[in-house]
Amino acid sequence: MTLLEHLGELRHRIIVCTLTVFVGGIVVYFLYNHVLAFFLSPYCQILKGDHKSSPGSCTLYVQNPIDQLTIRIKVAFFGGCALALPVLLWQLWRFITPGLNPNEKRYAVPFTAASVVLFIFGGFTALETFPLALRFFHSVGGSHIGTIYAPDPYLGLIMLLIVAYGIAFEFPVVLVALQLAHVVTSQKLRKWRRGAIVGVTVFSAVFTPSSDPISMFAMAVPMYLFYEGAIITGRLLKR
Repeated sequence: MTLLEHLGELRHRIIVCTLTVFVGGIVVYFLYNHVLAFFLSPYCQILKGDHKSSPGSCTLYVQNPIDQLTIRIKVAFFGGCALALPVLLWQLWRFITPGLNPNEKRYAVPFTAASVVLFIFGGFTALETFPLALRFFHSVGGSHIGTIYAPDPYLGLIMLLIVAYGIAFEFPVVLVALQLAHVVTSQKLRKWRRGAIVGVTVFSAVFTPSSDPISMFAMAVPMYLFYEGAIITGRLLKR
């Protein structure tokens, strides 16, 4: 393919991705109330057992008249990206595969499927960890401090956690790809175990949006297990 043909291929992939995100965003826009209720459930659970909170206080408050519209659009865009994730990854692989040899092309589907599954698993872990982190933040201020959350920081934190965990859980896919590309070997990865423990811990401490110890360890422990799993997977694929 010439340079112009590559650019035309890239334009086609970008258009498909954009349309997919747009359609997914429309779906989430009309399901906004259900999505918001789902994200509010951890906050509501905490307030049920809090003597400082009044009945019906499980509500997010805005100060700007246009905030409700902008927040709905942000949630719709984020949800559209989440729904379009399989298509986005598939389009990325389809753009890359013309530059691969036939032996490498057969890994496109498994890598795409693994990336989607790991990202979903990361998002699920973030959602399961968030109530614990929120309870930690809610209690650390003491009994004389109440909470009134605004939608933007509250929903923004949940979305950042989902994205952060989803990206972090792609770690084994990257390691296996590097082994198949002969950039690193499973022997080297085994020798780097101690450094990997330190690196994963530092990465989790810096990359966790909420910066609480619960979320940090909930990211660090699976990432190190993924590190060990990538070593085993790399050895099996080489055989």
